[in-house]
Parts: sequence; structure tokens; C-alpha cells
Amino acid sequence: MKLAYALEKVKALGVLRSRGVSDPRKPVETLRTLKESRIFGPQATLIRHNARLDPGSPGLADERGELTYGQIDKQSTAVARGLQAAGITEGTVVGVLARDHRGLILAMVAASKLGVRVALMNTGFAKPQFAEVCKREKVKAMLHDSEFLGLLDALPADLPRFLTWVDENTELPEGAKTFDDLIAENTSDELPKPGRPGGFVILTSGTTGLPKGATRDNVSPLGTAQFLDRVPFPYRGAQVIVSPIFHSTGFGSWLVGMAMGNKIVMRRRFDAEATLQMIADHKAELLVAVPTMLHRMTELDPEIRGKYDLSSLKVILLAGSALSPELTIKATQAFGPVLYNLYGSTECSVASVANPEELALAPGTVGRPPITCEVRLYDDNDKQVTATNTTARIFIRSGTPFEGYTDGRHKQIIDGFMSSGDVGHFDEHGLLMVDGRDDDMIVSGGENVFPQEVENLLLERPDIFDAAVVGVNDAEFGKRLRAFVVPEPGHTPDGEEIKAYVKNNLARYKVPREVIFLDDLPRNPTGKLLRRVLVEYEVTP
Repeated sequence: MKLAYALEKVKALGVLRSRGVSDPRKPVETLRTLKESRIFGPQATLIRHNARLDPGSPGLADERGELTYGQIDKQSTAVARGLQAAGITEGTVVGVLARDHRGLILAMVAASKLGVRVALMNTGFAKPQFAEVCKREKVKAMLHDSEFLGLLDALPADLPRFLTWVDENTELPEGAKTFDDLIAENTSDELPKPGRPGGFVILTSGTTGLPKGATRDNVSPLGTAQFLDRVPFPYRGAQVIVSPIFHSTGFGSWLVGMAMGNKIVMRRRFDAEATLQMIADHKAELLVAVPTMLHRMTELDPEIRGKYDLSSLKVILLAGSALSPELTIKATQAFGPVLYNLYGSTECSVASVANPEELALAPGTVGRPPITCEVRLYDDNDKQVTATNTTARIFIRSGTPFEGYTDGRHKQIIDGFMSSGDVGHFDEHGLLMVDGRDDDMIVSGGENVFPQEVENLLLERPDIFDAAVVGVNDAEFGKRLRAFVVPEPGHTPDGEEIKAYVKNNLARYKVPREVIFLDDLPRNPTGKLLRRVLVEYEVTP
């Protein structure tokens, strides 16, 4: 077994060479980059690497314009010097509360150059969550956008803070320092190297409670190989990221994009039509999004989509929440066979990826594991399940092992495979299908129901834009199913007819007892459904 794992790692290095990440014609640069990765971690290492290779190549584009890799390198050093002067030094933890723009990138790279740990904050936080997470992660400074000034009232008044982005007409507190100030006031002369990487903390989605912190001291090059083994990232091209970079998919695709020397195109807030314009303007070959974003792009009038030249687009990489079979089919009709569905987690990074051919064969599948990864199913007695079309708990072996949560907890591990918290099955083609979260299962009248199956059925209807199913307390059945439905614009579906539709297609115990119509469903910035909000939703009699 150990020999097989070693051979996998050798093959993974071959993937990196074949995709241009590691250039055998430049052994000195390759060795230098590997050495620096053990000092800085990936953020600063990849910026420095690209700045040495081609400082004039575009590294990012946002609403303020473009920055080259050379400019990012110099500006991040100036920011780092300003932070250092304020007492933010090696081993410190800084929180970063920022949307997708240059300030977020400069913050992460500057911290990496100082050996400072970055805790990436969720932009959807409420004050109590925000304060509790900052306390748990021992945050000693906050780098943030001006729109979150009110949220920072939850932190100690003497906590150092710096503005990563300032909205127009914003009145700043007296003495406030912006990243622009730090860049103007400090030299970009190279800093002394830290003793070790500061690392970073990515928060879990927090759909069932306070988000946990998943820590990484460094990122193995094997993580890049896992993406590249199954997803054709461009090389020295352009990629658009509209998935939040503070979360694992956006963060991981940003790192892979830098490893490929790409221009990373981003904007602070998602807009369906603006995303199409970004793809067209930058001739982007790859888009990173969550399914809810793709849904809104697919729902655009075909005439609006027709205004933009999307001929450069070769990949739409999706992750963060479930891709329904219906959306798979509609999006493929709208954009062509370019969908890649990534399944993973904050803890294990990539677990499996479905390519367009696999999605055509089994819409909604998450495909097969990439190199250095393996997926197994285990039953409730921790015995491996190998039968096809048999739902069981999903466990993952990854070449980039999880280092544990910042609160000391860990995931269950069996035979070296870590629990994903999901349940699923392998179909007759050997493709992995995710049936839902283990803790989403509803026991109604003694029968087990995974809501995703009912939701996927509802989403097939032309009069339903979005749907969710939860279990609520019931005196007779223990739990009963309640469906929340967002109607398609211009349609007024009938609740009783919807129940009859489910009854005609699924088992009796999977029929919702109630159908509630909403204007929108509660989702976090990565598109994950906040089921607890719906479970607690008060229905007016």
C-alpha cells in the first residue's frame, strides 16, 4: 500500500510537469520555488515565482483595473512593512474580512511574507458569530473592507485594523489606515524571510452552527496536481473567479491559477450578466462559480447571453454546494459541454471531479477521484460498502491531509479515510453520486428521507426556481417534511399540485406535508443552503 501511494505521488509530479507548473528546463527556479514554499507558504511563493519569471504579466483584474505579478509583489511587500511597523509580526494571527478584490490578495500575500497566520472571515457573518470566531482564532489585528466597519464594533477598540478596500463616499474613522496608505508610505525593498510559514485558517460553511476553523500551515504541490489532473486550467491565460476566495474552492482555484501563471479576474459582488462580460472582456478560458450562481446565469434571457462573446470559455468549475441534474442539463444547453463538478471540503480539499462526459452520462454526479485521492463508502458499523447504488457514508483519503480544527476537534477516520459528513453511492458506471449531508437525513414515520432527492425532483419543474426540503417536529410521525419553494418568475405554482407531483414520482413517505412559498432561500456566500434557518421558520397558520 505504501508503495502504491509513493507511485501516486510520482505520477502527481508528472502531472505538474506536463501542465507546465514545474519546468524541467529551469531546475534552479524550480528548486528555489520549492525552498521558498517551505518558508512562506503558497501565497507569497507563487507571487514571487511569477514576478521573477515575468514581472509584467497580468496577475489580477478587479473593479479598479489590473495589476501585474511584479506590482502585486512590490505592493504586498510595502503592505507587509506597514503591518510589521504596527506590531504584526511572525506568529501573529490576523483576520481578513474582505470581498474578492486586490486588497484581499495583497492582505494574504503580505501576511505570507511576514510569517503571519491569516484567518479568512466569512463576509456573511453577523456580529455575535464574528466576535466569537475572532476570539477563538486569537485574532490580533483585522484587515477589512470599509463596508464592514459596523461589524468591527464587536471587537476590542484597541485591536489594530487596516482597510483593504474603501467604498466611495465612506466616512472613515479618525486615524484610519488604508492599504493605499501603507503602499505609499513604505518601501518595497525585500523583507527578511520568516522562520516558518504563517499558514492560514479557512472556516467551514457553518450551516449547522458556528463555523469551525480548518488550519493549514502549508499547501502541498499535490493539491495543485489534484485540480490539474481532472480540470484543464489554462496556462498563462485568464480565469474568472466569482466563488468567494475566502472559502476553500475560491482560495484553491486562486492558488492553482497562480501556479499556472494566469490572470485572476474577480469582482466584489456576483452579478450574472457582469460575469458574462468579465469572461468576454478578458477572453477567460475558465470560470469558477457555485451552482446557485450558474443557475442565475442560466436563467438570463438568451438574448442577454448572446450579447457576449463566450467562445473563449472552456471550463465552468463548480463546487460549494450540490449541482442538481436539472441544472446540469440546462447549463450544458446554455454554455455547451464545459461543466466540471468538483466535490470536496474545507478539510480535505479535492475528493472527486466530474468532467463533461461524466455529467452527460449521469447528470449531477461528482465523478471520480483525482490522482492521490480515493473515496470509500462505509456503513453505520464502519464496514466498507462496495455494492453499487447503495447509499452509505462517504470517506476520503487525500494527498493533502487535514491538520485538524482550531478548536482541537477532528473528523472520524477509518483505515486512513476521513469522513466527509456526506452520504452517497456509486452508480453502475463507478461514478460517485452525493445524496446529501449525513445530518440532513429526516426520519419520518420510521422511514429515512434524504431531502436532496425530493429537491432535485422539484427543480425539474419549469415553474420552480429554487427548492428546499426540511424535517420539522410532528407529534404523529416524529418528523414531517416541509418544502420551501421559490417560484420561477411569472409562475404561480399550486402547493397541492406540487404534493401530488411528488407523490406520483417518489415513495409516499417522501411527499412534503406542507409547501411554503418564499421569495428566496437562505444561503451562505458559497451557495450552501442554511437548513437550520428553514427548520426554525415560523409558519403563519
